[in-house]
Parts: sequence; C-alpha cells; structure tokens
Amino acid sequence: MATIYTLDNLPRDIKNPVVTIGTFDGVHKGHQALFKKVIDRAAAIDGTSFVITFEPHPIKVMSPQKLRPLITVLEQKKELVAEFGIDMLLLLEFTVEFAAISAREFVKDILIDRLGMKEIVVGYDYAFGHNREGNLELLRKMGEQFHFAVHRIGPIYEGETLVSSTSIRNLIIEGKVSEVNQLLGRYYQIRGEVIGGRNRGGPLLGYATANLRLADGLIPKEGVYIVTVNRAGTLYQGLTNIGYNPTFKDTGLSIETHILGLSENILSEKIKLNFLARLRDEIAFGSPEELSRQISKDIERAKAFFRK
Repeated sequence: MATIYTLDNLPRDIKNPVVTIGTFDGVHKGHQALFKKVIDRAAAIDGTSFVITFEPHPIKVMSPQKLRPLITVLEQKKELVAEFGIDMLLLLEFTVEFAAISAREFVKDILIDRLGMKEIVVGYDYAFGHNREGNLELLRKMGEQFHFAVHRIGPIYEGETLVSSTSIRNLIIEGKVSEVNQLLGRYYQIRGEVIGGRNRGGPLLGYATANLRLADGLIPKEGVYIVTVNRAGTLYQGLTNIGYNPTFKDTGLSIETHILGLSENILSEKIKLNFLARLRDEIAFGSPEELSRQISKDIERAKAFFRK
C-alpha cells in the first residue's frame, strides 16, 4: 500500500480511483465493510482502491475538550488498512482551515479535480465538510453532475449490537474485551515501550513483569487479562494487570505483563498487547505472598485458556 501525506504528493493519473473517507477509529467490521466494497468496485472497473483519513482526529482540532483516547493509534490504523488490501492511503492533515472547506468544495476541488474519483463508498450515516453539511443526498446530486457513482453501506450488526466506534469504546471501558473483539474482527491491541518498574515482580512475587508506557490509545478497565504479546513479530502468551496495585497502595495506573516462557530483559523494547479475555477484577490482598499465590492461579487459568 502506498501512503500519501499531502495532496501535493498525489500521483498523477491514478487509475479509476474508488474512494472511501473517514476517521476509521477502530478499523472495525463496519469500516471493513466499506473497504471490501471499495476493493470490489475497484476490481470491477479496473481501478485503484483508495482510503482517505485524517490526522489528527478532527475532534482534537475542533473540540479538544471532547477528545477521548483513540481505539487505534495512527501507526496501527495504517497497518490495518494495508493488511486489508487497500492500494492507496491518503493521510490529510486536519486543521481549522481544512475544516472550513465546504462539502461541495471538498468533492469538486479534491475528489474530482485533484484525485479524479470515479466512485465513492460511504456509510449509512456519513457526513462531511464544513458543519457536516455534506451527506448522501449531496453526493448523489454531485455524482450526477460530475459522473461518479455513489455506494452506500448500511449499518453492520454483531448479534443485536451495532458495530460502531462508540459501542466499541464503551465496551473497552467496561473491560469486555471478548465482546470488543467480536466487533473488531480481531483482538483489541495497545502498544508502547517497556519501562522500568518498581522491581517487585521477580524479586518479591516470583513473577517478572514488563511495564508498559502506553504510546496512546484507550486502556481497558482495571483488572487482569489474558493476552498475547507481540515482540518484534514473535507472539508470546501472557497475563496483563491494569490498575493501581492496591496490595502495595500505589497511586499511579500501571500496565504490567507477565510473559510466559520469556526470561530475557526487554527493557526499552516496543511491544504490542492483544487482549483475548478478562480474568478478574484487580484485588487488594493482605500480603505479597497472597498476591503471589493468586498470580500462580491466574497463570494456570491462562495456560488452560491457551490449551483450548
């Protein structure tokens, strides 16, 4: 996949671009339905599948007080779009000036004149342009005028749950990662750098942990989770505790992972945590020995989970 960071760097004469546009936070099953339609239509007209997204998130620019942690950081979003098989990703810088562009200007000046769009795929509730004045009706009218096709994808449900960034975000906050994974179509992931901790895991509790400095992203509810750990492309099984270590009366939130079968020092390495299931709430124990015994039980439950 080619990633383009400014309109000035758009290649000339892109062959029959089929486009979808959005923030795509989560790159969930709803977004994937858009991508699939884009790829299918591009194949049908011997064209180029094209995704347009924005950095930073528009809310960060327009209403920063409303911004919440993202489901997918930009690095992962780019990886996921590429894995899906999209040909080109245009990453537009979102500014106050860009937000002032009208919907008609955006379609005519950027999508038609600069990109040469032949078809566009949008979701059932898509809106764009200044004050979100652009909608499906406007696109269809402009499609007739400028000779491009418009395709609408309806809402996607998993069971009775609407697949949306909002529903996924709420489930992550509640710690319901198994349900989150159903809506994403993959495991929920956070990533960051391994940093020094309080040196309790190995010496005091008998179980060494990797402490994560989060790059960005939404942290699941406090508790203990079964995870896989992606370290430079190699997957390990593990357990992650998210919380405040009430047994030791700590005050700062920590993300600590015990990686099964790994004894190497991975300080300063970047790792990715994939959340498979939630085991239990974080609990205050009466002593480090009690906590160590509980960790041993958690590890056995995780091993049983992976054996299945």
